[in-house]
Amino acid sequence: MKTAHFIASLFVLFVTLSVWCQPTYPKASPFSKIEQQIGLTSLSIEYSRPAVRGRQLFGKLIPYGRIWRVGANESTKFSTNKEITILGNKLSPGTYALYAFPEEDVWEVVFHKNTTHWGDGRTAYDAAEDAFRVRIKLQENIEWQENFLISFDSITHNGAVMQWKWGTRKISVPMEAGTQKEMLHTIEEHMKGSPTAQDYYEAARYFQEEGIANETALGYLEKAIALGGDTYYYYRVKSLVEAAVKNYSAAIVSAQRSLTLAQAEGKDEFVRMNKENIARWKELE
Repeated sequence: MKTAHFIASLFVLFVTLSVWCQPTYPKASPFSKIEQQIGLTSLSIEYSRPAVRGRQLFGKLIPYGRIWRVGANESTKFSTNKEITILGNKLSPGTYALYAFPEEDVWEVVFHKNTTHWGDGRTAYDAAEDAFRVRIKLQENIEWQENFLISFDSITHNGAVMQWKWGTRKISVPMEAGTQKEMLHTIEEHMKGSPTAQDYYEAARYFQEEGIANETALGYLEKAIALGGDTYYYYRVKSLVEAAVKNYSAAIVSAQRSLTLAQAEGKDEFVRMNKENIARWKELE
């Protein structure tokens, strides 16, 4: 029995060492993960990045009319922590497989609920498990893209554009996040408590960046200054809101105050921005 146990132990050790000694090889289509914040929404994409390597891509390597995994290796995963809207379609929080059905001019982009398929799941793919599909026109990509690339661009508090680029073609998928509705509710509730000077400033800055509620923003900035004292960034935002309502005389006064305070703290960028705005607003008075 002892001999048998010893032999079994040696076998386990041999197998373990064999696994340990297996070399790791680089993948032809390396894995990549991107994360993007859109307002209060967190998006992430996990995918692999094949290269062109001199091959003809669309219509050959990627056949028309057949499902494509949007990359290489296992299926591409798209995750969102909040509900987003894609061309009128609501996408609930969760993780989805990204697929596409390419054609010469227009592609169908698929957000698919089943993430267990390897690759495109061609034989197991079931359209009934799609969250939805959207039709997107294929565009020219000005700069050559050797490795397939997924990225986000045109990012605002309320949305972004997901882009796929490969070779000389690209796909742009616009998506919207419900940031503004959530923020307005959050600000309203928070102001029922005991807001600080910074609370008033951050709320006003958000309104200014969104171009909404200018009068409320000005009221909040007055309260921020009253509670927190003179700061260059309070007056900077105040000047921008005053300019937005075309009160250029007041905007110049606020910008000048911001400039003076910024100079005292060595904030050269704010000095420059305030000088540029003052010059522009003087022409509009």
